[in-house]
Amino acid sequence: MRPELVDWIERGEYFEYGGNRIFYIREGSGPTLLLVHGYPYNSYDWHRIWPELTAHYDVIAPDMLGMGFSDKPVRHEYSVLDHADMHDALLAHLGVEHTLLLAHDLGVSVAQELLARRNEGVPAAGIDAVVFLNGGLFIEVYRPRLVQRLLTSPLGYVLGPLMTDSVVSAATREMFGPDTKPTDDEMRVLLEVLFHNRGRFVSHLVGRFIEERKQFRERWVGALLRTPAPLRLINGPVDPNSGAHMAARYREVIPDPDVVSLENIGHWPQLEAPDAVFTAAHEFLRRHATT
Repeated sequence: MRPELVDWIERGEYFEYGGNRIFYIREGSGPTLLLVHGYPYNSYDWHRIWPELTAHYDVIAPDMLGMGFSDKPVRHEYSVLDHADMHDALLAHLGVEHTLLLAHDLGVSVAQELLARRNEGVPAAGIDAVVFLNGGLFIEVYRPRLVQRLLTSPLGYVLGPLMTDSVVSAATREMFGPDTKPTDDEMRVLLEVLFHNRGRFVSHLVGRFIEERKQFRERWVGALLRTPAPLRLINGPVDPNSGAHMAARYREVIPDPDVVSLENIGHWPQLEAPDAVFTAAHEFLRRHATT
């Protein structure tokens, strides 16, 4: 394993959830900030803004089941609801009473479900404010790529385990901005995370959350409309999945929308423009943190 990933693992620990081991890192001091990563990678997606975040916050960053360095059971019904359960279980395990959220990709759906539960009065750690990065907040304008559609179809059971490094690399790179694509070395790190511990055999199963976005559209959009927590969207507009068109829909649906657009940035703002993401997120979150 590459040294940077070994270091990441050694700084973290595990807790048990549903008979599986969940990897997480907790570092820093200040108001608690829960990072909810996207698909198909893991908490290492945050490494470029990690030093700045941990200088100001008590940062908790888990790997969701089926991704990264958490367990990847092949016979498991992966779902956004289960991912939300895991995040709530981790917060309870750590004794967290209030938290801020920073969520990306799949993580935005998890954050929407967490908000929906709190709107319903479900006892759990309070959410003081949320920053969304690129993700499918509104399924009606979400644009999954061809490879995503294939993997979430019945063909995924065959195609998923057969996905080559070159196919995954090409699919990932097309999601980045024109001037911020990962180098070959950076791509190898991402692939190592993805395929770690049988990841090749579960990634297509985890990716079926797209169907849940259709099923729970009203619940999850309603969560945004009804939450008392302040919301900000930081958007990479050239993301083909959830770029400028997603930000435009956000402005249409959300009252008094707070949107920060990062020029020429794609789907992974925290990797492509870490300084700009930290500045925009920190300026917002520090105003709403529970002291």
